[in-house]
Amino acid sequence: MTPSTLPAWAMVSPERQAHIERVARLAASWADAMRVADAERARWLRAVWLHDALRDAGDARLAELAPSTPGPSELRHGPAAAARAKAEGETDRGVLDAVRYHSLGLAEWDMAGRVLYCADYLEPGRPFDRDGRANLASRYPADPSGVLRAVAERRLTHLIQSGWSLPEPTVRFWNALVTQPPDASR
Repeated sequence: MTPSTLPAWAMVSPERQAHIERVARLAASWADAMRVADAERARWLRAVWLHDALRDAGDARLAELAPSTPGPSELRHGPAAAARAKAEGETDRGVLDAVRYHSLGLAEWDMAGRVLYCADYLEPGRPFDRDGRANLASRYPADPSGVLRAVAERRLTHLIQSGWSLPEPTVRFWNALVTQPPDASR
């Protein structure tokens, strides 16, 4: 897989592919604005192209690829895609963790995970709070830590309002965000 395409094994609808493409454009624009080295940019984009590669796979396929991951497909598609990517030769733990935990958050993430988490939420095709999300997206290159915390707060608020329990990685992620120094995600 190159960092600018879906893997051959992806199971995505045209709408999901359009979402992934928007996430990739946003992450690439941040990499440009932040003058990120080519190798790091490629890591970010590999994570982006993999994150929803199995989002439209059926529950049975997701359970087969991620048997130890409980919950609905909304939480299983990341671990399933990470497992498949690893089986296909992806060895970068940061990329795999970014994909595996992109719906939950992970305290141990490197920048690939943090970028994916934010770009997935802030991509311009999502229909809610377009102005607020566009503002956060424009601020990301100058304030990745602050935007990450704002995105996490919004995503966690949504989870809590939905009545879902907070998985342990999500709780650790939030606790790490509120106790780290402001520039720790750079």
